[in-house]
Amino acid sequence: MTPRWMLFVDGENLTLRAQALVASMAKFSLPPGPLYREDVFVWLPRTACEHGAADLSIFHDVHLGGPPLRSIYYTSLVGDEETLQKVRTDLWTLEFQPEVFKKTARDQKAKGVDISLTKDMLSHAFLDNYDIAVLVAGDGDYVPLVQEIKRLGKRVHLCFFAGQGLNPNLKLAADHFADLTQDFMQHWILDLQARKA
Repeated sequence: MTPRWMLFVDGENLTLRAQALVASMAKFSLPPGPLYREDVFVWLPRTACEHGAADLSIFHDVHLGGPPLRSIYYTSLVGDEETLQKVRTDLWTLEFQPEVFKKTARDQKAKGVDISLTKDMLSHAFLDNYDIAVLVAGDGDYVPLVQEIKRLGKRVHLCFFAGQGLNPNLKLAADHFADLTQDFMQHWILDLQARKA
């Protein structure tokens, strides 16, 4: 039987670490557009993903079969309601359920991201809506969440950049870990080369 799975993305954490990764490699810069907004969200180019932007089957170590039942992207930004709505629309276009929170300062981390992700992941587990939670995050604050999800009889697959802000205790708490570094860099490089061709 194909496992039922849901995707939970701490987009704020993912974006900041992706920016640091790209800066450290110095091979290219992320172009603003429908897949990237500085400090707010980042995802892989559609050309790298045949089954929709939220399908993690492109990552070698995550073998889950079909698409996720639900894909939720959590992030925050400084801006007016129109700006927040634009980000929600961009994420919805990428086939995510957008959870976008307003913050007052650019360098401030919005607590709404962590709290909302934790609430959703726990409630869906408690309601038996999935067998596997795929968590895209690197923050050690999620360790108790992962332990509780496992206590409820669910599996947790963690995906993040191994060398960019991944808490080692979070990696050890998960049932499975997939390093996104190579795939993220390779697919962005291929997409940027295709744009130039």
